[in-house]
Amino acid sequence: MIPIADYHMHTPLCGHAEGLPEEYAAQAIKIGLEEIGFSDHAPFVVKELPGITMKREELPAYHRMIEEAREQFKGRLTIRLGIEADFIPGYEKKTKAILSAYPYDYVIGSVHFIKEWGFDNPEEREKWKEQDVSSVYRDYHNFLRQAARSGLFDIMAHVDLVKKFGHRPTGDLTDDLRQTAKVFKDTGVVIEINTSGLRKPVGEIYPSLPNLKIYCQEGVPLTFGSDAHKPEEVGWDYGKAMKLAQEAGYKEYVMFKGRKIYRKISL
Repeated sequence: MIPIADYHMHTPLCGHAEGLPEEYAAQAIKIGLEEIGFSDHAPFVVKELPGITMKREELPAYHRMIEEAREQFKGRLTIRLGIEADFIPGYEKKTKAILSAYPYDYVIGSVHFIKEWGFDNPEEREKWKEQDVSSVYRDYHNFLRQAARSGLFDIMAHVDLVKKFGHRPTGDLTDDLRQTAKVFKDTGVVIEINTSGLRKPVGEIYPSLPNLKIYCQEGVPLTFGSDAHKPEEVGWDYGKAMKLAQEAGYKEYVMFKGRKIYRKISL
């Protein structure tokens, strides 16, 4: 048994994914999913990031691609329309303008930057040598909390992405994590179990079991996502994801429509 929905997948428009939405949908049916959602990278609000996010002028094409896939798989697979947007402090109004321009089923918020440093970008990996890892973790959680409080997002993505290259804090940051979980609960955002970490240097699902247990204890709802950038990655290691959720104490996960939770599924 695996989760029936995958809400985190991309399209070639972001510049670093491959395969058409129809191919992702076909793979979803093949592995037994009932619902998927595309959440490609929204245009970056500070500057253009070619090869990382869509351009503003590509948004209509993105929506057409998803609508065409919906028509092709109508009656066989439910396809939701989502988007993933970076949280950049000080750019909330510009981000809101992009996200409110189209009707989405959910908006995923993510933190990939601390100030101007793309901490998960392989091209900027060497900068980790200049950092105090524990401070980076604290800054990351501070931005996660700001993102949740912004009211811009429904789901927070890969909420321990900061571990991507295997860097671990030296101190106990449980208090920071619990504070983040409380803010998520208070603001109503949902987290995802994101299996893409198994394909990264850290070799571990986002978030880790100890972290996920804290989110569960604080009552933060859960979704699942593969963060697929290729059709064959849809539903990646979903058996492991299901087991992780159960070990953390989760009894159910949620599904979205029109930016609201419309369904809860027992684990």
